[in-house]
Amino acid sequence: MDGRDALRAAAKVGGTALKLKVGGITFLVFVLFLVLLGVLTGGMSGQASADSCGRRGTPGVDLDDNDDGASGSQGTRTKTRKDQIENAKIIDKAAADGGLSGFATLIGLMTALQESTLINLDYGDRDSVGIFQQRPSQGWGSVEQIMQPTYAARMFFYGAEDGDPRGLVDIRRWEDMDPGRAAQEVQRSAYPDLYAGQEDAARSIADEAGIDLDRPGRDGATPGRETPDDGDSSGGADGGDACYPDTGTGQPGKPGEPFHDGEAGWPPSVRNPRSTAEAIRWAENEARTGGKDWWRACLAFVAVSYGWNYSGVPYAIDHYKEMPPSMKHDRDRNPPAGALMYWDTGQRAGHVAIYLGNGKIASNDIRRPGYIDVVPATDIETKWGATYLGWAPPHFPKGG
Repeated sequence: MDGRDALRAAAKVGGTALKLKVGGITFLVFVLFLVLLGVLTGGMSGQASADSCGRRGTPGVDLDDNDDGASGSQGTRTKTRKDQIENAKIIDKAAADGGLSGFATLIGLMTALQESTLINLDYGDRDSVGIFQQRPSQGWGSVEQIMQPTYAARMFFYGAEDGDPRGLVDIRRWEDMDPGRAAQEVQRSAYPDLYAGQEDAARSIADEAGIDLDRPGRDGATPGRETPDDGDSSGGADGGDACYPDTGTGQPGKPGEPFHDGEAGWPPSVRNPRSTAEAIRWAENEARTGGKDWWRACLAFVAVSYGWNYSGVPYAIDHYKEMPPSMKHDRDRNPPAGALMYWDTGQRAGHVAIYLGNGKIASNDIRRPGYIDVVPATDIETKWGATYLGWAPPHFPKGG
């Protein structure tokens, strides 16, 4: 049963509480405990707790654990930014001390922003810690060492003495690589495409910190960027159109530009308990009358809108990555009504919302934490600073 059913059951039991003996009272306390547990964990019928949407905020400039995004959090954001700038300076010094260029610093900043939002975290995925989320079990050092930003930065740039793990300088022709690709060569992440999306944030922080990203290396050379062999222009040096390549499926556009309605029609393999029209009506009704059930539950929301109890995938960004390639429309800003739209928020989970048509989406947390609201699709970029990844049909092969 969900939290509301449990509350009603508890109230019914409470009406005869005086007649209960010690065993009955103990049972009542236990039921109330379960109710509170369900409320505090956002309990919802059929919703898997792993269907988390992640925190709100700008990639690389996110809020800390005590910040709920309210207007009184400006002091927290200021402190977080100061910490980021201090860590950026440490990364730059580690690069400069070894004679590396400002381009190496850019790669380091982009990596740290993606891995930790440039905050020295004492937790992470599995045993990852620190600003680069390096793992002691993979040879990066002890927890105590990795938690020292100077040590972590040096390991990122120069690696271990025996070459395992490798640092940036161990990567052949790193100076000529796209910075996102160079970061991936060091980090070997399961999400290699996400580093490139941090370049603008890295340059912004470098500017605030007084870091010269055009500084030549010790040999006087200024690294350039190679043209990827596959012709992919994403993450290009101009930071403009190259970051949003035309995939041939429509007009890609830039962050903040309008979204337009594309042609509908899903592949035959896309089958859901609710039709597209029914899902849109359900989502719009939830925005009008729904409760505070959707805090950090974007993937759960889109799955439930289409009639599923759960999505079957832990995070929104994973759901997009696991889509068949033929269904993914990377950075295309012409989704059809009912499509699922995805963003990289700078956090592990990412964000997903249902496109309603006319440039609008149904999304949780954007106006009211925990609630669904109908808002312009561009709000995820302009208000959260997130990076639009693309859209896909409402495909839930692992849903149940």
